[in-house]
Amino acid sequence: MTVPFGVATGTTALSGELTVPADARGVVAFAHGSGSSRRSPRNVAVARSLQDQRLATLLFDLLTAEEGSRDAATGELRFDIGLLAGRLVTAVDQLHGAATTRTLPLGLFGASTGAAAALVAAARRPELVKAVVSRGGRPDLAGAALTDVECPTLLIVGGQDSQVLRLNEQAARRLAGPCELEVVPGATHLFEEPGALEQVSDLAAAWFTHHL
Repeated sequence: MTVPFGVATGTTALSGELTVPADARGVVAFAHGSGSSRRSPRNVAVARSLQDQRLATLLFDLLTAEEGSRDAATGELRFDIGLLAGRLVTAVDQLHGAATTRTLPLGLFGASTGAAAALVAAARRPELVKAVVSRGGRPDLAGAALTDVECPTLLIVGGQDSQVLRLNEQAARRLAGPCELEVVPGATHLFEEPGALEQVSDLAAAWFTHHL
C-alpha cells in the first residue's frame, strides 16, 4: 500500500510517499543527496528491495520545488545539513506518530549529503532511530554529531570512489555506536556499474532486517 505522506515543518510542506507492506516489520525513511528528490531512481530501486523484505519505506523531498530550483542554480541548500537534518527529524517524529507506522522500529537511509542529515537525525532522536545506512555518503558533514550516533551504522562506498572512501573511513572511527564499512568493488560514486546498485540494495536490506 502506497499513500501520500506529507512532511510539515512549520510553514513548509514537503511531498512524500509512504509504502507499507501488509506484514511490515520496520520502516525506513530515505534522505536523498544533493540535487536529487524523492524520485531518485537509485533510492526508488533500493526502496523496492527493502519493501520486498517487509520493510515500509518513506521517500520524501527534503526541499520544496521552489527551494530545489534555487538550489539547482546556486547550490546554497544542498550542504545545509542543519536544515536537511531538521526536516528529516520531523519526518521521523511524524512516522512515530502515524497510525500505520508508530509501532514499527525505524531506520534511516541516506545518500550523499543525505547521509550526513541521517546521522544528525539519528543523534537527535536516539530513542527512535535504530539503524542507519549510508550509500556513497558524506558522513563527515555530520560533524560533531558523529560522536552522538549510537545506533548501528553501515557505510557503503564504491571501491573507485577514493576520496569519499577516505572520508568514510575517517568518519567511521568517530561514530559512537557499532559501525561497518562495506566497499563495493569497482563501483564509482553513483553505483552505476552493472550489479553495483543491487549489491547496495542487498547490503541495506540485510542491515535493516537484522537491526530493526
